[in-house]
Amino acid sequence: MSDARFADGLRYRIEIPSVEGPKVFRAVLEEADARGVHVRRVSQGSGVMMLTDAEIGEMAALGAERGVEVSLFLGPRGAWDTGGQSFATATAGGVARGQAGVDWCVAEARRGVALGVRSFLVADVGVLATLGRMKREGELPETLVLKTSVVLPCANPATARALEELGASTINVSTDLSPAELGEVRAAATVPLDVYVEVPDDQGGFVRFYEVPDIVRAGAPVYVKLGVRNAPNIYPAGLHLEDVAIRLGRERVRRAELVLRLLEERAPELVEGRGDDRPADLGIPEP
Repeated sequence: MSDARFADGLRYRIEIPSVEGPKVFRAVLEEADARGVHVRRVSQGSGVMMLTDAEIGEMAALGAERGVEVSLFLGPRGAWDTGGQSFATATAGGVARGQAGVDWCVAEARRGVALGVRSFLVADVGVLATLGRMKREGELPETLVLKTSVVLPCANPATARALEELGASTINVSTDLSPAELGEVRAAATVPLDVYVEVPDDQGGFVRFYEVPDIVRAGAPVYVKLGVRNAPNIYPAGLHLEDVAIRLGRERVRRAELVLRLLEERAPELVEGRGDDRPADLGIPEP
């Protein structure tokens, strides 16, 4: 069992992914309040460039008000760029192509920081190394959270160690790791692990609710992430998909309620309170 904890002493936190804009964020918070689910982080997948300044500012203000980390995806990526490799293999989906791709991701990070965001999803090793260096040299806030993406999968302890050394603040692991394998990753890294317990179809489509107690025991501190199986891919989101994104956001919170109920039933000794309102390791926006 892992003895490691978040800064506020908790073993696990709830993360709601694919929160694609302020209206989705508001719906997620409303649903969480109604269901008694304490959401500590929301993440967005369409990217900083797909949000206006006003939308980013509104999300940052909501996160600051509610003490919720807001993590925005960085930059264009291989799956959308002009290259063709991503059509043959999903492993190229998150890469930053060429120096221009790295520069664009840095520009996205600078823009987000200026608007108050203090957490970014990183899907490329070179971008992670660049942003990690910028943090160390004072070009970016020391408290900035660099969250590796599920499309930069970590499946073993050596990779986890390397990602942390490059600057990862929290590591999104491969979606199919067993609790024992998560324990191996935990032994190699000190940063939190992000673990999908219901996985989007394009990342495997697994539903792992009954494994959550063992995942928490082996991997703590863990961000428990709720995707939705059998749901449309909404990236890049926009007004044309807003209603779908809102419904998916609400359903992810409902899924979280199901997981927390099962955790209480199967492993009541793991059930914890809310923790500190603003723990030091949470990338709460600073609008």
